[in-house]
Amino acid sequence: MFLGTSRKLKTEMSRPHILALPFPAQGHVIPLMELSLCLTKHGFRVTFVNTDHTHNRLINALPENSIGDGIRLLSIPDGLEPGEDRNDIGKLCAAMPKVMPGKLEELIEEINRVEEDKLVCVIADANIGFALEVAEKMKIKKAAFWPAAVATLAFFYNIPKMIDDGIIDSNGTPFKKQMIQFAPNTPEIDSTNFIWTNIGGGLAQKILFDYTNKNREAVKVADTFIGNSTYDFEPEAFNLVPNMLPIGPLLASNRQGNSTGHFWQEDSACLEWLDQQQPNSVIYVAFGSFTVIDKIQFQELALGLELTNKPFLWVVRPDITDGANEAFPDGFEERVANRGKMVGWAPQQKVLSHPSIACFFSHCGWNSTMEGLSNGLPFLCWPYFADQFIDESYICDVWKVGLRFKRDESGIITREEIKSKIDQVVGDEKFKGRALALKETAIETVKEGGQSNKCFNKFIEWIKA
Repeated sequence: MFLGTSRKLKTEMSRPHILALPFPAQGHVIPLMELSLCLTKHGFRVTFVNTDHTHNRLINALPENSIGDGIRLLSIPDGLEPGEDRNDIGKLCAAMPKVMPGKLEELIEEINRVEEDKLVCVIADANIGFALEVAEKMKIKKAAFWPAAVATLAFFYNIPKMIDDGIIDSNGTPFKKQMIQFAPNTPEIDSTNFIWTNIGGGLAQKILFDYTNKNREAVKVADTFIGNSTYDFEPEAFNLVPNMLPIGPLLASNRQGNSTGHFWQEDSACLEWLDQQQPNSVIYVAFGSFTVIDKIQFQELALGLELTNKPFLWVVRPDITDGANEAFPDGFEERVANRGKMVGWAPQQKVLSHPSIACFFSHCGWNSTMEGLSNGLPFLCWPYFADQFIDESYICDVWKVGLRFKRDESGIITREEIKSKIDQVVGDEKFKGRALALKETAIETVKEGGQSNKCFNKFIEWIKA
């Protein structure tokens, strides 16, 4: 989508103009959108560039006028055909570098030709390293943005060492199953859950591993590197990545809970339902935008929630399992009608800050992890893929604010296991106490004078310099 179709071309007073480009996935779009909203409050104008497919999802899910005045949404193609599966990350990562750099360059040239406010800076997701190379070529300031845990980036930085140490081969395949840890008080990672091994297999793994390596090199051209974390949450990981400026958790600085950048329309009626529940009583179950569960596991999860006898709010995306709305166990919806609420997508920040929520049953994506911590909630961990296993290790092993599940011999998390872990997390005040301490840390670091706030101000001064 080029400038001819956009609104508000020359209607605004001159403001420093930034182009922001996220990786095309929900967990990447939301934090970069949060950062963009923060920048508009400091007098910047942001052209937020998604892929065409992501742009259309975003527009369809947006409530009226929910993006601030200073942000304009544009898009470029991702290199895949309209009907191709964007959830196939290997295919997406193979296509994007072939098409997007040229399209991004054309867009930047057009913005700088047509508009009074020329671009002063490109902020690109570090998972789209080629965008930084385009900015370098066009002699525009460039910032890499890291939307995940800094421990995940440290893991990528250690790829050459893992090859040298004989942990993985040159295609990223582990030689054996083992636990890997790069520093004390950082997550332990199972070699079978390395990011490129748990997303794909075969060709997809090779594509992802190569894509990751190229990004690791590409971000070296960035003038500055900012991350959606705080030193207080992962100090040892920051020591492994010394050039990172922590400016997060970004969602903690947005206390109104009006986050934007979602791919589904939110069902706000669940907030009225939460208003009718007792304080600290509801299990909130939400697995992000990617998690898929087979039908047997889906039914065990439903029956586990029923067994707890506790109220629960469960986000059941239409594509979470085959025929999600018909996949519930027989009679389940009738039996839980007075204490269970199922929705297609929830206004998660507002849900997590609601006083009735007792714990967060989560896929452990970094955004969800930051949101849960920023609201002082204990966790139950159900990671699906990518960096979610790293975040699970932080939650269970390092911060000790949650529990993981054990699978039975057939790989299923049983209803009894689900009930048992929910009872443990909700019944043990120590989990809540540690979570509340991390909430205080999150709020302190983003408020005036806090470390992330100082780093954010330093970043703004750098752009304006």
